[in-house]
Amino acid sequence: MSWSVIGGTGFVGSAVVRALADAGIAAGAVHAPRVRSEAGTPAELLREAGRLEDVVARLADELQGSTVVVNAAGAATPRSIESPELTGANALLPVLVARACATAGVQRLVHLSSAAVQGHRPVLDETTETAPFSPYSRSKALGEQALCFLEHVALGIVIIRATSVQGPERPTTTALARLAASPLASVASPGTAPSPVTSVDSLAELVRAAGSHPGPMPQIVLQPWEGMTVRTVLEAAGGTPLVLPAGLCRLILRAGYAISGLLRERLHGSIRRVELMWFGQDQVAGWTAEADIRLSGRVSSVLEAAGARRR
Repeated sequence: MSWSVIGGTGFVGSAVVRALADAGIAAGAVHAPRVRSEAGTPAELLREAGRLEDVVARLADELQGSTVVVNAAGAATPRSIESPELTGANALLPVLVARACATAGVQRLVHLSSAAVQGHRPVLDETTETAPFSPYSRSKALGEQALCFLEHVALGIVIIRATSVQGPERPTTTALARLAASPLASVASPGTAPSPVTSVDSLAELVRAAGSHPGPMPQIVLQPWEGMTVRTVLEAAGGTPLVLPAGLCRLILRAGYAISGLLRERLHGSIRRVELMWFGQDQVAGWTAEADIRLSGRVSSVLEAAGARRR
């Protein structure tokens, strides 16, 4: 099998390339074209994609000979405001990639999305149901919907919903370690809620497993839980979290989202991080459990290393 990783030099893409190399799989990194979009619906995205056949053709040339393509490109910016650049990177680009893959004769496309598309749902799952709450999550949800709308494309498409991915030297992970060491480190009582915090290496393993799987694949695959709770996440990063009344936490979150709404949702990403720190988010076991795919749980050591660097 020959693999291509679009966005293969980025945070997730480079981890995927490493995981493939460790498994003896050749993978080439492909630069993602920069595109903008004003679309607000899957139908509008498909029309825009139809006007960019030159971009599709150039990308298809680069993907010739690939059996599996991973789309690890996009704007991983949960705090962004709505913009044509955000929609282009997270919604239009996946459609262009899918069409280029079909043109190049690729067998399977693994597209990296985000569990943020399901928003505040109590339990994350692998259905097509979404509940985006911010410009970032709406752009990722729109990308998923557009891929599901594609017809007459001879291509197997697997959408992987990554959860809260951490990794060495990632600014998000550094910020989490800084927060854990601060007086703001806290959880909603009783502090035992499952946390969707995961490691980039486990995500890369999942991508390899999904791309290599010999049988039929579901349309959507959720990155599995790594066993951390909201309390153990902060403790692993070197903190001693304060346990707050759950009712007080919910009141603060409602006020925060209301204020952010008046500011064009500029604070939604930051408030969501606090919400996940306090309440976490549960998730179904999903395809990996059904297929008996066992991934290495590495996020605890990632957080411990980040905490050690802070001390």
